[in-house]
Amino acid sequence: MPLITTTEALAAACHRLALHPFVTVDTEFMRETTYFPKLCLIQMASRDEFALVDPLAPGLDLKPFLDLMRNPEVVKVFHSGRQDLEILWNLDRCIPEPLFDTQVAAMVCGYGDSVSYEQLAHDLAKARIDKSSRFTDWSQRPLSEAQLTYASSDVTHLRDVYLALKRDLEESGRTHWLDDEMRVLTSPSTYELHPENAWQRLRGRIRKQKELAILIELAAWRENESRSRDVPRSRVLKDDAVMDVVTSAPRSGEALGKLRSIPSGFERSRAGAEIVAAVERGLARDPKSLPALERNERRNYSPATVELLKVLLKMVSDAERVAPKVIATVDDLEAIAADDEADVAALRGWRKTIFGEKAVALKHGRLGLAIQNGKVVSFTR
Repeated sequence: MPLITTTEALAAACHRLALHPFVTVDTEFMRETTYFPKLCLIQMASRDEFALVDPLAPGLDLKPFLDLMRNPEVVKVFHSGRQDLEILWNLDRCIPEPLFDTQVAAMVCGYGDSVSYEQLAHDLAKARIDKSSRFTDWSQRPLSEAQLTYASSDVTHLRDVYLALKRDLEESGRTHWLDDEMRVLTSPSTYELHPENAWQRLRGRIRKQKELAILIELAAWRENESRSRDVPRSRVLKDDAVMDVVTSAPRSGEALGKLRSIPSGFERSRAGAEIVAAVERGLARDPKSLPALERNERRNYSPATVELLKVLLKMVSDAERVAPKVIATVDDLEAIAADDEADVAALRGWRKTIFGEKAVALKHGRLGLAIQNGKVVSFTR
């Protein structure tokens, strides 16, 4: 199974693929030892052919591929494409449009939360995929025939999956239900990295303002250090070590070295000194500049109301054959419990029609829930 390894062959393949209304796309990458994912293979397919591209080939220019991804006349079809799209953004600030994500579409079509590609290929393309090559090292050359066969199946069966889901959405009049999710996937803000916001990954562990101030500075330092060295965050400082520093607030190398999660001698390194400096910056921050702690952000709502809204959401999602999280998140439910006019997706557009209006009515007793023949049903009061 030949690999495309020259710019000329890539340009010719992309020219042929661009003649079709859609192209399926997938990538194989490695990120276990790097901060940025390392692109190792690109797979594409139209109804007539498929192409496997070796981005590691010497001298290969990916511009024809990136031009195809930006071509407004060709729909780019991914399955659970968030990480693939992150790679394209890091490559050349490229965001494929128009975009269709079959995992999102499948949730709207009643296949449940986060349905796998293998399941969709089985159900919609009547195909069985050999997953034995999934976790192989895609950066090694040459790639085996088994790897290439697996890689090609990621886009060839995706053609039938896409066509089946597209037909289902059109027949049910739900194509526009994907709009919000596609806007998120095609927004640069989804992929832009802001070290000053890195603390939010660990925010749930914070209980004090002083800890929050140190976490903001320390997490930003770790993010910048990881990016500059292109290594995983854990290679710079593990999460547990970050939290030890945050709670202990060491103000000297000696104090840092006493923490059990800090490797011996680390406190005498450049990174050790920079960690202590980050602690000092955190302690010097004006408390008024800090975001509110989680407990202060909690809305004024009854937990029982949220539980009732969860039951209503499950009832609606079952009736509409839509995954619950496509309609509303737990944060949405908490916001609705606190405010009838909360600025959440569940109170806008089609989500409001099928769920949001019922949720507000349930809050105010205009809608009731009952069990009938073993199922939850609603009734107007």
